[in-house]
Amino acid sequence: PTALPMAHEPMLLVAVTELVANSAAFAYFTAGALRRSISSHMLPRHFPLQLRTKSLGVFAPQLQEHYPDQPMELQLSARRQPLLSCHPNGLHGTLFGSAEAFVVLPNATRVPAFLLNIDANVTGKPTVTGKRLGGTVKLTGCVSSPVLGLGLPVLQVKNLENLLKFGLWLFGVPWANSECCPHPVI
Repeated sequence: PTALPMAHEPMLLVAVTELVANSAAFAYFTAGALRRSISSHMLPRHFPLQLRTKSLGVFAPQLQEHYPDQPMELQLSARRQPLLSCHPNGLHGTLFGSAEAFVVLPNATRVPAFLLNIDANVTGKPTVTGKRLGGTVKLTGCVSSPVLGLGLPVLQVKNLENLLKFGLWLFGVPWANSECCPHPVI
């Protein structure tokens, strides 16, 4: 238990317990809100790595061999409830996710390509600026492991893990920060 400070002047005090944070994580997980789809058309054209078998063939050559230059889709989701803990410098969390890649065929059929389990550690810090309450999210660690791949092992796992970290930094963290965007304080 932490003692709350005495108020000697007008102030806003926000206290979040681990019970509240983990209850919210449970609710989001149970409701299926911790899912996100990323398709090839969501990436900018000038982005160096596109969601196509040709681009991802560097990490799994079987993709390009079986499905030459086809678009792909990623399904990101939580495998289990995130674990959250409260610390004086912010909210720390461990996210247990998976990234399932699909090849999208010309007839719109989705063929499973590979599945990676991803565990990420994040830190969230609340911020108050003027009359606005907000926060920031920072990725502090990420580990991934392949589960399956076209009946053949996914190759270049370390390179794929680096790509995943880059993707989380480029898309996941900004998305999380946009969800925590500053809101007016009463």
